[in-house]
Amino acid sequence: MLESYSAMAGQFFGLVSLLLCLLAFASRQDERLMVLLIGANVAFALQFLCFASWTAAALTVLVIVRIALARRYPGHPGVMVGVLAASGLAALLTWQGWADLPAVVAMVLGTVSMFLLRGIPMRIFLGLAALAWMLSHALVGAVGGTVAEALVVITNAITIWRLARARRRHAEVFEPMSPAESADSRTGP
Repeated sequence: MLESYSAMAGQFFGLVSLLLCLLAFASRQDERLMVLLIGANVAFALQFLCFASWTAAALTVLVIVRIALARRYPGHPGVMVGVLAASGLAALLTWQGWADLPAVVAMVLGTVSMFLLRGIPMRIFLGLAALAWMLSHALVGAVGGTVAEALVVITNAITIWRLARARRRHAEVFEPMSPAESADSRTGP
């Protein structure tokens, strides 16, 4: 009986995370987006706890920390290595079997993308991370979490397509300047 309540609670938190993800990606304000994503990750962590997926739960808590650190220290390899080390330790302490691997892969891909990449490459890595999280949700039977990650994958793919299209249409904006052009633009005519 307790298992059925735990499974129902897990599905509930998965649906809460789905709702929060939808609200987050509909938001046009970056700060609101981040707050809602943190809330969605809290719901994901609770969902994984209800399904006794300890590695995914621990790594989801670290995702919340990673979001804050990546915003404060973008491009900082030392902080990234610290997040990866904490993730590795958490995975080592909570590992139950190969079903935990997608969460570990997702954490590594998401961490590298948030700290080291920008633009389309970052979104490709985040899309791959979302696919790995989607598999992690599916392996525990979390409907809301699986659908939420599928929406992240679809939204991300559309954004990548839009960025690539804008790059093709406005190539002059996206092309880097040569060092001489850059110096000329700073000094004027």
